[in-house]
Amino acid sequence: MLALKRLSPLHAAPIVLFLSALPIIAQTTAEYTLPPRQAPIVLFDGKDLSKFDTFIKGRGLNTDPEHIFKVENKVIHVSGHEMGYIITKQSFHRFYLRAEFKWGVGTFGERAGQARDSGILYNIQGEDKVWPRSIEFQIKEGETGDFWLTDGAALTGPDNKRVTGPTGNATNIGHINKGPQKNVPGFRNTSGELEKPYGEWNVLEVVVDDKHITQYVNGELANVGTDPFPTEGKVLFQSEGAEVYFRNIQLSPLK
Repeated sequence: MLALKRLSPLHAAPIVLFLSALPIIAQTTAEYTLPPRQAPIVLFDGKDLSKFDTFIKGRGLNTDPEHIFKVENKVIHVSGHEMGYIITKQSFHRFYLRAEFKWGVGTFGERAGQARDSGILYNIQGEDKVWPRSIEFQIKEGETGDFWLTDGAALTGPDNKRVTGPTGNATNIGHINKGPQKNVPGFRNTSGELEKPYGEWNVLEVVVDDKHITQYVNGELANVGTDPFPTEGKVLFQSEGAEVYFRNIQLSPLK
């Protein structure tokens, strides 16, 4: 049995690990301390999306007539009615990212009637499309904390296996202690669930370094990976067939 406890990286505290299995995880995460950071960059100030471009499948950049993405009450409201994303205008290399999300109500299009789905993609390279080459912090009911590797991106997971996303497609590395899944709206796992109950805000954090990536959900270690490809790029927030809200998005470059 693996027991993990993590104090917030805002305090640069180490992860405490107790282990009777999965030694690879111990080697990659034991006593990991957040590297020193520069001053945070506020990607969303609660007023507008000026730090982002929008991309909607079939429409292209900065054409969002249906207002899939809009700011309401200092929160980014993603309707989910079309596939697409907001993507930072700036690229980043070696950083700590923190954001909060909560689910809305509906699921739409090809994901109608399925588990609510979104994500934060980072180290994005190449053309704008659904979905660009990147590493994803998966946000999905029952699967939040997974890695997804998209369109040639690659990462070595906590089991020491190298995973590469097929060209034009994606594959995943499940989060630590992930239980069985059901692809239905409102799904919550009876084991390994990291999300808070529906309607509550969730805190997502990721440390992206040249050789090591660590993802956290609500203060719990969710996933670790090594030797990422690519190692830098833009950051995006998805519209993937589900209504979702984002707020308090900050990125701090590592020193």
